Amino acid sequence: KKKKRKMAALSGANESEKLASLASRPYADQAKWFLNANWNDGREAEKVWSYVHYMQDLDDKKAEGNQLDEMQAHRFLEKFNETLTVQSMRDRLRSTGAVTTSLRNVPLVHLLIFKYNADWRHLVNAPQGNQQEIAKAQALLDEVQAAFEEADASAQRAAAALREAQAQEAEAKRAEAAAKAREAEAREREAEAIAREDEARVQEAPFKAAQEEVDNALAEVKSQEDARNARTAELQQKSTQGGVVQQNKAKNELAQHLGEDPLPLRKAKITLEAALKRAEKARAPFEAALRQAEAARAVAEQAAHEASAARDAASNAARQAEQAAHQAEAAAKRAAAAREQSEEAKAEAEAAVEAARQRLEEAEAYLEEVKARIPHGTQWWMERELHERRKFLPKSRGGIDKK
Repeated sequence: KKKKRKMAALSGANESEKLASLASRPYADQAKWFLNANWNDGREAEKVWSYVHYMQDLDDKKAEGNQLDEMQAHRFLEKFNETLTVQSMRDRLRSTGAVTTSLRNVPLVHLLIFKYNADWRHLVNAPQGNQQEIAKAQALLDEVQAAFEEADASAQRAAAALREAQAQEAEAKRAEAAAKAREAEAREREAEAIAREDEARVQEAPFKAAQEEVDNALAEVKSQEDARNARTAELQQKSTQGGVVQQNKAKNELAQHLGEDPLPLRKAKITLEAALKRAEKARAPFEAALRQAEAARAVAEQAAHEASAARDAASNAARQAEQAAHQAEAAAKRAAAAREQSEEAKAEAEAAVEAARQRLEEAEAYLEEVKARIPHGTQWWMERELHERRKFLPKSRGGIDKK
């Protein structure tokens, strides 16, 4: 920020010391003093304004600087296509008595004296107007500067808050997209698990049905064989026990039993054979071989295992989707809070701009009131600074183009 200061009288016991005192002041003060003493309808005021701001750019001290070293001075002269040299300027100043000591650096006022062939004695003694009114105008100008700096800081905070809000909103959208993707993945895995379970059941069904039929037929054959063998054993036992008549009767029954057609057993074997054929036919899609039934069952069991694993994966994906949904919700809340802060910062920035506009108009009004009582150079300079400040207002609030 600029330091507040008055255009106080120059210190020094003689005119040369007063010139040195003027040369020690910041560039803008040197320029205003020179313009006050050499107004000449202000034809060169804009050029002097350019000189000041380029010197400030070259000087590390910026607005608080007052002189350039020789290398910077040469850059300055090249910028404005000046034909004079630093050495010729020094020689001329020494010849007029303005400078009596050796100089390493170049103040703005020395360059202006040389360029415009100004009377340096008249310069250091030139009146500088009503200092009280100038000080008040300068104070208002400083307030304008401070208000615009605050407006700029508020605008930067608002821009930062907006960037943060946009970043939070982008994060919320990313989290929401991730949640939807996880949810879709969970549904896909669940559908895959269900499909594998169904496939396992479909693969296993024909084998179970065929095997069940074979098992039933085998049980029936065994039942008929067991019944026939039991009757045979019973008759054989009777044929060796009891009286002769009983034994002969038992032998006769045994012979008849062994000689008769075992229809139930034969029928059960026929049924078993048919069941085996149907079982074999049922296995046809799986290479139509009974010996591969076990392998097919292993496939079915593996499918069931994979289906179970898929179901577990689907459950895990569902949990991840739920977590992602919570994260998306939290991100959305952060984005909403950031957006609210952004709006508040924007409102603060607009209020700061309005405050700066009011300070600007107050300063312009006061300067208009007192301009007849302050030197032309100071008046022009203050009006020029206010003009520059107006460039930073929005056009809706009286701003002008930055040309």
